[in-house]
Amino acid sequence: MPRYDFRCRACGATFELRRPMAQAGDPAVCPQGHQDTVKLLSTVAVTGAASAGGAPQQAPSAGGGGGCCGGGCCG
Repeated sequence: MPRYDFRCRACGATFELRRPMAQAGDPAVCPQGHQDTVKLLSTVAVTGAASAGGAPQQAPSAGGGGGCCGGGCCG
């Protein structure tokens, strides 16, 4: 079930709720009981596979020409 972060405008508390995606836009009450809350934008970090040393590895190049697909067919 997805996690949604909220902030209370009344007291400034930040809290999270786990709820179905169908309820993502539903109002949330802060732990202190305040009704005036706003859903925060969550960020997701996606990284490539790391080598044994911890440095990210780049995807192998297929070689070939240029163009939009790298296959040399587009120019």
